[in-house]
Amino acid sequence: MYTFGIDVGGTTVKCGLFTLEGEALDKWEIPTRTEENGGHILPDIAEAILKKCTEKEIAKEQIQGVGLAVPGPVLENGDVSCAVNLHWDYKEVSKELRGMTGFPVRVGNDANVAALGEMWLGGGRGASSMVMVTLGTGVGGGIVLRGRILSGVHGAAAEIGHMCVEPSETEYCNCGKRGCLEQMASATGVVRLARQELARYEGKTVLDAETLTAKAIFDAYKEQDPVAAAAVRRMAHYLGIALANVACVADPDIFVIGGGVSKAGQPLIDAVLAVYREYAFPVCRNIPIVLAELGNDAGIYGAARMVMD
Repeated sequence: MYTFGIDVGGTTVKCGLFTLEGEALDKWEIPTRTEENGGHILPDIAEAILKKCTEKEIAKEQIQGVGLAVPGPVLENGDVSCAVNLHWDYKEVSKELRGMTGFPVRVGNDANVAALGEMWLGGGRGASSMVMVTLGTGVGGGIVLRGRILSGVHGAAAEIGHMCVEPSETEYCNCGKRGCLEQMASATGVVRLARQELARYEGKTVLDAETLTAKAIFDAYKEQDPVAAAAVRRMAHYLGIALANVACVADPDIFVIGGGVSKAGQPLIDAVLAVYREYAFPVCRNIPIVLAELGNDAGIYGAARMVMD
C-alpha cells in the first residue's frame, strides 16, 4: 500500500509518494497556479497524482489515501476556511480532491502537518505529543497531542506566531494585532530588532542596517558581535516566554524548532532554552527544545502520515 503526501505552497506544490513505512519512493514539485482564484490548484494536483500512479504502475486499490497540507485554517471535515496565498475563500478541499482522484483525502494546516511529519520521522521521533514552531518569514506552529493534530474549532489552533508577547508594541503585525511573536522571532522580526539595536549603539559592529539579514545577524552572533547579541537575546526572550506559556497549555514531550531561521543552529536553541527554563511551569521545565530534521520535506511526510490512521 502507498500514500501521497502533498504540501501546497504559494509558488510550488511539493509532492511525495510513500510506503506505509515512511520510505519516500518519489518526490517532485509542480507550480502552484493561483490565477482564477486558485481554481487550477486541485485539478493540477489530481493530475499529478494520477499521472504518478500510471508511471509507477500502481493500481488505485493500492493507494490508501492522499494527505494534503495547505497554508490556512482547516476544519475537521477537510474544508478550508480561507487560504489567502492560494486565493481561496471557503473551499471544500477534501470533497473536491476526492472527487477528482477517487482516493480518500485528509487535509490539514501546513504547519500542523509539518509538525506531524517531524514527530513521525524527524526531530520529534519517538514522542507522542509535540509542539513545533517554524521560524521563517513569519512564525508558524503545529501541535500534535497523543498522535493527533490539534486543529481547534476554527482551524486556528497553534497560531503561536500571533500570541501577544509585547503588549507595549506600537507597530502592527500583518494579522492586524500588535506585539505578536511573529514581530519578534521571525526572520523579519529579528532584523527589525537588530535595526532597533543599531539605532542606539555607538560602538563597533560588523552589521550594516542597509544589508541586514537574519543570516548576517546570526553569523555575527556566533562571533560575539554586541549588536547581534542584543538582538538575538531579545528574540530568544520573546520566544522562550512564548514556549513557556504554550507548555502550560499543551505540556508536550518535546518542542521542535524549524524554518529558515532555525539554520542558526544550536546557539539559537541554547539562548531560547535558557529563557524557557526561567519562565516555564516547574513540571514542564525540562521539556527538551530541539532542531527540526526534515527541512522542507516535513510537510509531505506529515501529509502522508495523516492518511495512515
